[in-house]
Amino acid sequence: MPVEIRKVESQHDYTAFFEFPWVLYKDDPNWVPPLLSMRRELFDKKKGAAWDYLEGDFFAAWRGDHLVGTIGAVINHRHNEYHNENIAWFGAFEVENDPEAASALLETAHQWAKDHGCTALRGPQTFSTHEETGLLVEGFTRPVILYPYNKPYYQALVEGAGFTGVMDTYGYYLSAAKAIEIGTLDRLNRLSAAIEKRNKITVRMADPKKLKAEFQLFKDLYNVAWEKNWGFVPMTARELDNMVKALGQFFDHRLSFFAYVNGDPAGMVMGFPDFNQVLVKAYPKPGTPEIFTLIKAVYYWKVAKVIDWGRVPLLGVKEEYRGKGVDVVLYGALLRSMIESGYKHSDSGWILSTNQPMTGIAKNVGGEIYKVYRYYEKAC
Repeated sequence: MPVEIRKVESQHDYTAFFEFPWVLYKDDPNWVPPLLSMRRELFDKKKGAAWDYLEGDFFAAWRGDHLVGTIGAVINHRHNEYHNENIAWFGAFEVENDPEAASALLETAHQWAKDHGCTALRGPQTFSTHEETGLLVEGFTRPVILYPYNKPYYQALVEGAGFTGVMDTYGYYLSAAKAIEIGTLDRLNRLSAAIEKRNKITVRMADPKKLKAEFQLFKDLYNVAWEKNWGFVPMTARELDNMVKALGQFFDHRLSFFAYVNGDPAGMVMGFPDFNQVLVKAYPKPGTPEIFTLIKAVYYWKVAKVIDWGRVPLLGVKEEYRGKGVDVVLYGALLRSMIESGYKHSDSGWILSTNQPMTGIAKNVGGEIYKVYRYYEKAC
């Protein structure tokens, strides 16, 4: 049957679009299904916080009655204003190993970008920097929390449709056993003590009793510290509220720290337990009431205690305090607490391939690149 691309408008088409990943990845042990409620909010233009500044449409590729792929095309107006660009993004890109269908989907999104006056189409990103972003091109193992996952053949399909890579991001892996074996922890402890004394730096752990205030301080530091990063867009108040609601449920204060220089907030690091280790076992799916999934999740989380990975997605230092070792002190505090709290594996990422200070720290403490994500672009 020929490939037909249809805009997702009917309830039937939306249901098929929404549930497609469960069909595509049903035999893939590495894929981690999201909670249905979180996925619904992501695509709901009335509820999703990012849709306050996004506009876009969803499309599906069909061969007769068989859905073979999906894609979304959006304009992120905050990104364009912040970076002085005029681009569109593609996301929600999922497809069978079908070059014709993949090219048709990507060309549909590309034409959508042209029709809306954009100069290029970039992606994948579903649908902001605060959600899943980038195409996995190396390291096809189970993803940690908030990392995207895709089939290995996606890279060839995207490049075959005329897209070229514009930026890579890395995920660094470090085991607690290696950190102890090679003396990373001892070295960081000595270095941190000297830096703290020399530059009047103090560090404190996040306070779980003041979670809302701690997340607000995190947002303020995050938006300032990351403002010049490639692709970064500051978080809005509603996005912060959504983050507190979503991640606050399993927030571990032992993985988050704030640094001060002479009493002034200077930087932060925020880590999270890898809740994907729970989700892959609870396995949320269409047709199963979410309450049953949550009961299973609580069992694997609180009773079986399957989580032994932590992810460190966010570390930032205000520009005026860079070069003083604040980042080293924060990472040292986090790594020490992570090991003391029983985490055996850590992921630090994503880190821009061009961010030499952070890639340097990750390598110096013994981290190894184990995942590579790539952004692609095609001019309009």
